[in-house]
Amino acid sequence: MGTVELTVAEGVALVWLNRPDRLNAVSPELVDDLLGALDAIAADENARAVVLAGRGRAFCAGHDLKEPAGDGDSRVRLERLQDVTRKLRGLPQPVIAAVHGYAIGAGAEFALGCDLVVAADDAVFAFPEATLGLSVTGAASRLLPLLIGPAKAKELVLLGERVDAAAAKGMGLVNKLVARDELLEFAFAWARRLAEQPPAAVTLAKRAIDRGVDSAVETALELEISHALLTEHTPEVARTTAEFRTRG
Repeated sequence: MGTVELTVAEGVALVWLNRPDRLNAVSPELVDDLLGALDAIAADENARAVVLAGRGRAFCAGHDLKEPAGDGDSRVRLERLQDVTRKLRGLPQPVIAAVHGYAIGAGAEFALGCDLVVAADDAVFAFPEATLGLSVTGAASRLLPLLIGPAKAKELVLLGERVDAAAAKGMGLVNKLVARDELLEFAFAWARRLAEQPPAAVTLAKRAIDRGVDSAVETALELEISHALLTEHTPEVARTTAEFRTRG
């Protein structure tokens, strides 16, 4: 798993997004490796809580627009990406996102898919897809309004503005805000607390809270696929992608 690293210790599975040279931007390989890590965690009885973090200067800077456009059926690729949200939410173990630096686009959606979000004071969240001519994925269209309300969700998605850690905490996007050098230690402390609790009870609590959301999440995921397929090959997307690739 070159783009994702997985270790398990003290009942906690630590998953690192590991493309630091690209700010952990999403590539097909990273998606495949992340899904493989989540499958391994689901089958590991020693893992009773999960921390998802990013190597280097960012949690995840979103889609890697410098990657070549994928061949084949776009629906398959998009559904593969959405499987990250499905698997995060479907794990029996609670998942804590430990976010620092950029959590942009798909990166912000990875965090949304987790059960708890701990953010460093340098974290920045954004959903810029609409400004690039694209559509949100990862059930952001359902999970974001649930967390921060429909009006604020529309503001973030339609304007694509970046939100710093303090503002994200204030609007309910983040559970806990900590200093950058305390991020992993704090996320691990929470994860160890969860790992020490009766696992069946923790799983059932997660399931009970998510139950009323999950059917709507599947509907949102399918709608997002439809919108993504409509927007993916427009002239606007071609232009913004070309502009990004010419940056230094």
